[in-house]
Amino acid sequence: MSENTDQQQAGVRLTREQRTKLVLDTAEQLFYARGIRAVGMDELVRVTGLSKMSVYRLFPTKDDLVGAYLRRTSAAVLDMIDAAVMAHSADPRAALRAMFDLVEHDTGRPDFRGAAFQNASVEFHEYDHPARIATRAHEQAVYQRLLALTERLWPQQGAQRAAWLHLLITGMYGDAAILGARGPAAHGRALADRLIDSL
Repeated sequence: MSENTDQQQAGVRLTREQRTKLVLDTAEQLFYARGIRAVGMDELVRVTGLSKMSVYRLFPTKDDLVGAYLRRTSAAVLDMIDAAVMAHSADPRAALRAMFDLVEHDTGRPDFRGAAFQNASVEFHEYDHPARIATRAHEQAVYQRLLALTERLWPQQGAQRAAWLHLLITGMYGDAAILGARGPAAHGRALADRLIDSL
C-alpha cells in the first residue's frame, strides 16, 4: 500500500497531524489493553491502516512511539488536574479534594487495569528508557501540583504533606489495579479527606 493510498481513508487525505493522532490513538488503545511489550509495531501498523513507511516516518522506533504515547497521556491528565484545581483556586483544600475525585473516578472505570505510567514503568527496567523518563516526569509534575497546594495550607510541612498525598495516589492506583476499585483503594478518598482536613 502506498503512502498516498493509506492517507486516503474514506476518500480524505490525512494530514501529518491526523496521521500522528491516529497512530497515538491506536497505540493508547493497544498498549493499555494488553501491555506495551505485547504489541508489535507490525500489528500497530496494520490496525492503523497506514503503511509501515508512514508510521515509521512519524515514529522511527517503537521507543519513540512509547515516549510520545506517555507524554500525550500525561498532558491530558495534567490538563484535567489543572482544570480541577483552577475551579477551586481560592480553596486549596477543595482543590486537593478535586484531585482525589479524579483519581477515584479513574480507578473506578470498568476498563481500568492500572495507571498507564505505572504499567509502562514496570515493563521497562532501563532507567533512561523513554517510558521511565516520561513516567518520572509525570509523577514529578503531579507531586509539584500537590506541593503548590499543600504549601498554602501547611507552610512548614508542605513537602511532607505533598509526599503523603502523592503516596496515597500511587497506592490507590496500584491497589485498584490488583484488587479492584472496591478493594482497599475504595478507602483512599476517605483517608485523603482526613489528611487534607488535618491541621
